Amino acid sequence: MNIFKSVVLTAVALATALSLSAQNKSKLPWDNGRLKVSDNGLYIVHENGEPFFWLGNTSWLLPERLNREEVEFFLEGDAKAGYNVEQIQVLNAIPTFNVYGQQANDMSFDFDKFSRDGVYGYWEHLDYIVDYAASKGIYIAFDCIWGSMIKHMTPEKAAKYGKFLGHRYASKPNVIWMIGGDIRGDKGTESWDALARAIKAEDENHIMSFHPRGRTTSAWWFNDREWMDFNMFQSGHRRYGQRNGDGDYTIAENTEEDNWRYVDMSWEKKPLRPVIDGEPSYEDIPQGLHDFSAPRWQAADVRRYAYWAVFGGCFGHTYGHNSVMQFIRPGLLASFGAEKPWWDAMKDPGYNQMKYLKALMLAFPFTERLRDQSVISGSNGERYDRMIGTRGKDYLLVYNYTGRNVSIDLRKISGAKKNIWIMNPSDGSLRFLGEFDNKVVELSMESGYLRDADRVVIAVDSKKDYIKKDDQNIIK
Repeated sequence: MNIFKSVVLTAVALATALSLSAQNKSKLPWDNGRLKVSDNGLYIVHENGEPFFWLGNTSWLLPERLNREEVEFFLEGDAKAGYNVEQIQVLNAIPTFNVYGQQANDMSFDFDKFSRDGVYGYWEHLDYIVDYAASKGIYIAFDCIWGSMIKHMTPEKAAKYGKFLGHRYASKPNVIWMIGGDIRGDKGTESWDALARAIKAEDENHIMSFHPRGRTTSAWWFNDREWMDFNMFQSGHRRYGQRNGDGDYTIAENTEEDNWRYVDMSWEKKPLRPVIDGEPSYEDIPQGLHDFSAPRWQAADVRRYAYWAVFGGCFGHTYGHNSVMQFIRPGLLASFGAEKPWWDAMKDPGYNQMKYLKALMLAFPFTERLRDQSVISGSNGERYDRMIGTRGKDYLLVYNYTGRNVSIDLRKISGAKKNIWIMNPSDGSLRFLGEFDNKVVELSMESGYLRDADRVVIAVDSKKDYIKKDDQNIIK
C-alpha cells in the first residue's frame, strides 16, 4: 500500500472514530445529570428526572485479574448485553495486586506511595477501567474494601483511605460508592462510618450504599445515616430450607429464596430509601456455595430472582455468574467450584437474558410504578408459585415463574379496555392476546409448568401505545 493511500485511510478511520465518539458522548447517561434519589424515595433518577434502571453485574475481581485488552473485551460485551453498572472490589486483601504485579496497598493505608508519576500502577489501571467504562456508558460501583479486611482498618485508617478515594474519583461521572462488602453492618461500624464520611467530604457528586452479608439488608444498620442514599440487600445463594449452620441466620425457615421479602424488610425502616438486591444467586454456582456436588443455579433461577426483586419494589437488579465474578481461567485456582473460563461464561443464557427485564421496565413510566399484589386476583402463591405484581397508572405487570394459570384484575389501572400480552423473559418475545374488557380475567400461559415456564403478563390501557400490537419483542 502506498504512503498516500495509507494516510488517507488513516484519516478516514480517525474521522470515523471521532464521529462515533461524538455520537456516544451525546448519548451517555450522565448527560442527564448526576444520579440522585427520586422525590418519592423509591427510585434513582438523573438530575433532569430521567429514570435510571440499574442493571448490574458482579465483576468483583475485574481490577485484579484483567489486563487492559481484557477489560475492553469484557466491558464491550457487558454493554452489548445491557449492563450499565459493574460492581467491583477495589481492594479484596492487604496487600492487593493486579495482573501486572502492581501493588495497591499495605497496612499503612498510605495510598499515595502506590500511585507515582510515570508508573502504570494499580491505581492507574483502575483509572483506566473507570474511564473505559465511561466510554461505554457504564457506571463502576466501587466496593472500597472487602468486609473481611475490616479487622485491619481502624476508623483513622478508614478516614485516610476515604479521603484518598473521594479525592481521586470525585470528578469521574460514572462512580457509585459501596461501603462494606459481604459483612454485617454491626462488624466494624465505626470504621465503615469513617470511610463513608471521608469519601462524602471529598465527593458530593455520587450516590452511596452498603453491601451487606448474605440474607441481610443495609437498612438494619445504616438506614438513618446521612451518607446513605439507597439500601442494598444480599439475598444470597441458599435454596429453600438450606441453613448450612450459619450463625447469622436472620430470616424465617423456608424463605431463603424469597428475595422480595428483603424489600419489605428494608422499607420497614424510615426514612424510605430506594433498595436493590446487590447479590442474588449466581448463575452456575452450587446451591449453598460450599458443596460442589450440589445442583447449580441456572438461567431460570437468575431470572426469577431478577423479576421477583424488581416487581417487588427494587429500582434495578444485579446479576452474577460464578466464573465472571472471579474472572476464572485455566491455571487459576477457582472458588466455589467454578470451571468455565469467564469469556465462555459471557455466552451463558442467564447472562444474556437480563436485558429483557431492563427493556420491559423502561418501556413504561418507570418512576410512577408501585408494587401491588392486588392486581393478582386470588392467591398470590407461595415459594415457586409466588406471583409478583406491579403497576403504574395505566399498565400492570405480573411475573409468573411456574407458568400456572393466573387471574388478573384489570380494574386496577385506567381504561375501559385493556390490551394484554404475554412476554417470555428468556428471549423477550411478545404474544398479543387481544383486547379485554375492564374486569377480572383468567389467563393461560400455555408454557407448561415449572422450569423455563416463567412468563410476564403485560396489561395496558388500550389508549396507550407503550407497546404496539404487532411488536414481536420487548427490545425494539
